[in-house]
Amino acid sequence: MDVKCVICDQVEQLKDDSIEAKKLRNRRMRMYLCSTCDERIAKKTKERHTTGDFHLYKNKSLNKSILKEKHPDD
Repeated sequence: MDVKCVICDQVEQLKDDSIEAKKLRNRRMRMYLCSTCDERIAKKTKERHTTGDFHLYKNKSLNKSILKEKHPDD
């Protein structure tokens, strides 16, 4: 199976019976990254984590007014 990196447009060959090829076939929206781009992104992400300014997820607070809305059944 031929795959193309979404960042550098490098074309690589994957075995048809590999797990990664199956994931790409079954989930069309899944993107493929070549090993060099994947390593580069992982390295830069780890560098940002060490600075302390990078947060992967933001804490969400519930809006209490949504919880207090009256329903027509009440």
